[in-house]
Amino acid sequence: MNRDRNFDDLAERFQQKVYGGLKGEIRLAVLWRDIEPLLPEANDKPLQILDIGAGLGQLAIRLAKLGHQVVVNDISEGMLAIARNAAEKEGVLSNIEWRHCPLQALSKEIEGQFDLVLCHAVVEWLADPEPLILQLKTFLLPTGILSFTYYNRHSLEYRNLIRGNFNLLKQVTFVPDPGSLTPGNPIYPEQVKKWVGEAAMKVKSLSGIRVFHDYVTTQRGGNGVPEDVVEMELKYSQREPFLWLGRYIHLILESQTNSL
Repeated sequence: MNRDRNFDDLAERFQQKVYGGLKGEIRLAVLWRDIEPLLPEANDKPLQILDIGAGLGQLAIRLAKLGHQVVVNDISEGMLAIARNAAEKEGVLSNIEWRHCPLQALSKEIEGQFDLVLCHAVVEWLADPEPLILQLKTFLLPTGILSFTYYNRHSLEYRNLIRGNFNLLKQVTFVPDPGSLTPGNPIYPEQVKKWVGEAAMKVKSLSGIRVFHDYVTTQRGGNGVPEDVVEMELKYSQREPFLWLGRYIHLILESQTNSL
């Protein structure tokens, strides 16, 4: 029995709470800024792309609109239904294949390897997160690139320190509120660094996602202007030490043997 978190019960809430507002806008802005330089020119050969745990499929659809071939996977049938409807509205169904299954079963559902694999905000929902990067590497071509995000436990702890939630931080095991969109297995950057090394991969680029937005309790000045918030999030998302305050950390990874 698969014990990983399935968002069938929260698909609409996820759509509204995360991607219906500034949080989702910041996330997509940082991810696209990091991914876009990896894409070939329009007249070059389209990429073969795998989006694991694609959720609502925004990036998959955007990539398909550029002519790339995308395989979309998610464990949630509800999420995939929303993504498929969006893809149909954008006229890109012919560029997307759909795979409804746990990621652990994905190797039986697809053939070949990919130029680019996306796996965003998945690892922190897994019952057994440690093998994930090794598993993802098996889907990559030798020169392939992995775009990987994880929910940053340091950010979670810092936010609760600011808000005085000390009792939560004193718990031996972190337990989120039932029905919360906060994952039950937030990840320390030190863990991910270890997993990346064990998978013989290296970091090509590194960004924080929402490095200050989630800490703001009173909106003053530019924090009340969404486009200014996005601009400053992008500006500070790759700056030390601010990037490590990101609610999520985004890594662009490649094989250590990839000389490109």
